[in-house]
Amino acid sequence: MKYKKTLLLVVLFLFMYGAGAGAAKIVDVFSGSPFIQGETENWGLGFGTEGTTPTGNVSAEELAKYDAHFVGDTTKKTIYLTFDCGYENGNSDKILDALKKHKATGTFFVVGNFLETAPEIVKRMQKEGHLVGNHTYHHPDMSKISDFASFQKEIEDVENLYQEITGEKMVKLYRPPQGKFNEDNLNMAKQLGYHTFFWSLAYVDWYEDNQPTAKEAYSKLLPRIHPGAVVLLHSTSKTNGDILDELLTKWEEMGYTFGSLEELCK
Repeated sequence: MKYKKTLLLVVLFLFMYGAGAGAAKIVDVFSGSPFIQGETENWGLGFGTEGTTPTGNVSAEELAKYDAHFVGDTTKKTIYLTFDCGYENGNSDKILDALKKHKATGTFFVVGNFLETAPEIVKRMQKEGHLVGNHTYHHPDMSKISDFASFQKEIEDVENLYQEITGEKMVKLYRPPQGKFNEDNLNMAKQLGYHTFFWSLAYVDWYEDNQPTAKEAYSKLLPRIHPGAVVLLHSTSKTNGDILDELLTKWEEMGYTFGSLEELCK
């Protein structure tokens, strides 16, 4: 479906480093000019040695100017678990069960379709103390939206439906669909009171008909974990549902604990 296919662009930047436009943006970061007015950015990472913080194609310091983040405190072995929720296909309850067992707080970035079709799961997320963040209503390329009113509608339609379902106001946590953004987007999200969240660890987990094996998942998620990691997983992934309990156990055995994404907004 469109949600999964459009995310393909993110992979190119997650697993390829130093090529094409992504490399140009990394150079721009270190020259002090990470943004070109009106140009779309694709969130991307460059990985070094195992267990070290990856390099974002916009630095944490530059992102902070817009209340945006991709990593936490790199001196503390804390992991921030986040899940992108495009639709419900039977894995969310297993994910929630694992989080409950490990007393870990997750942040679930939801779109309108998820709210419409899985309100009971959304209620469970809220009841069990998880954060439900904003992934826009229709999952468009928000970097192509330059009009503030249109940007605001994509965000507020999610807020309104979440409040209708749970009776609570949504936390002001936003993740751009497809990892696409520009400077104007970051400013608009900030004007709406949101903190924007990218990620510092992810893997190809969203193809429903081509799921990675547990071994393949561990080969990506264990060596690349690092202090302050903001981990992106997809709730649509059967593999994630199946391995999350064991994965969290393995991370705990490596000395990691789990934090709440709101900690990074202070």
